[in-house]
Amino acid sequence: MKEQQIKITTADPSAIGLFGLAMVTLVASTQKLGITDGVSLVLPWAIFLGAIAQLFASIQDFKHNNVFGATAFGAYAFFWLAVGTTWLIQLGVFGEALMKAADVKQLGFAFVGYLIFSIFMTIGAMETHKVLFIIFVLIDCLFIGLSLSTLGFMEEATHTFAAYSELGIAIMSFYGSAAAVLNSHFGREFLPVGKPFGIFKAK
Repeated sequence: MKEQQIKITTADPSAIGLFGLAMVTLVASTQKLGITDGVSLVLPWAIFLGAIAQLFASIQDFKHNNVFGATAFGAYAFFWLAVGTTWLIQLGVFGEALMKAADVKQLGFAFVGYLIFSIFMTIGAMETHKVLFIIFVLIDCLFIGLSLSTLGFMEEATHTFAAYSELGIAIMSFYGSAAAVLNSHFGREFLPVGKPFGIFKAK
C-alpha cells in the first residue's frame, strides 16, 4: 500500500499576535500614565488580547516550526494570564485573606525573570527584522521599569519609564501587525520592517 503524505499550510500568525500585544499594552499603558483609573477594564483586554490572541499565535507558530515566534508569543500570553490573575487577587476576588497576604516584591522578581527572558529574545529578534527588534528593546525597557518600581527603586520615575515604554510597544506592535497583514495581502513590501542585522545567523 502506497503511503501518502498531506501537507497542511497555515498562515503566518504574527499579525494577530502583534495585534493582541498592541491592544493590551495600549490599554494598560493608559492606566500607568494616569489617563485612566484602575485595572478592572484592563482585565478583559489582558485575558482576550494579551493572553488568548498571543497563545493562538504561539500554537500556530509551533505548527510552522518557528521556535522563536512560538516561544515569544506563548511566554507573553502566559505573562498576561499571570498579571490578570494578580490583579484579581489584589482586587480581592479570591478573598480577603489572599489579598492581604500578597507580597508585591514577588511580582517584582517575576518581572526580573521576564526581563532576563526578553533580553535573550531581543538577540533573536535581531535576526528577524528591525521592527520586531525595536519592540523587544521596548519590552526590555518596560521590564526594567516594572522591576525597579515594584521592588521600590525610584518608584515614580521607573514607573513612568515603564508606562512610556509600554505605550511605545503598542505603537510599534500596531505597525508590525499592519506590516504583517498588508505585506502578505499585497505580495510585496507595502510597509517596510527592516532587514535582519545579519550578525549571528549562520551564512
